[in-house]
Amino acid sequence: MDELETFSPSDFVSIVDIRYKDQTICSKVLWGIPNANGFNGWFFNCPFRIDLLTNSARDDDHAGEVKLSVSDGLPPITSMEKERKDGKLWQDLHDGIRLSWILVNSKIKQAANLSSWSSLGGQRHWPTDKDFLIRFGSVLPAKDILPCPAVECILLMRFRVIHTEGIGVQTTLKLTELSMQLEDMEGAHVNGRNSLLVLKEALSCRRSKNYSEALESCLLYSKVQSELKEEKMRNESRLDRIFILGGIAVCMTFCYYFL
Repeated sequence: MDELETFSPSDFVSIVDIRYKDQTICSKVLWGIPNANGFNGWFFNCPFRIDLLTNSARDDDHAGEVKLSVSDGLPPITSMEKERKDGKLWQDLHDGIRLSWILVNSKIKQAANLSSWSSLGGQRHWPTDKDFLIRFGSVLPAKDILPCPAVECILLMRFRVIHTEGIGVQTTLKLTELSMQLEDMEGAHVNGRNSLLVLKEALSCRRSKNYSEALESCLLYSKVQSELKEEKMRNESRLDRIFILGGIAVCMTFCYYFL
């Protein structure tokens, strides 16, 4: 019997909290895995992704926008050019934002926090000058599910500057993205079927409540992943050289015999 037949995407519940400088600025609950109805179809094979803001807004007609301003403790910025130079706002977000994403399997009464709590990194001014992308996550076991022994659960949070300092206006940010996806050690997105199996397994394996330990495991995973990518690039470079030399040899042989 296929292991997927023993549970349903509707068994999962996401409980998400965002804190900024010890104040809760967002709390959301998402029932089930979005778009997983009839998951033997496209969801089964497509890259797995949960867009929390989009789907929680569908479930809650009164879901409000999440904003941060100087009143909440943000450093004021007078222009994006100045922020690009000194990076005070970015550093404040990186150090001050905390994310908890607890995934619950309501059928078997198991739960785990898939977030690193503190930021693992991110990217400022991307894809636009006013966007700030903050990355959280965790390393999940994938043995007997995927060829690689582990995958990374990537949680992305994006804020956009909607106001800078001005007359009667405070620096204000708006939360525009909060998503989850799984990525293997080669950097490929994991599909819906395997992601469900990985998430189910993650809830039943040993978990650490030590955030420093969780952070260390994520950093170690990133290091190993980078080394694998570099090795892959070196191997591809060697193959390219072999093909080039082979092409030259064939050309020289052709010229020798026919010219």
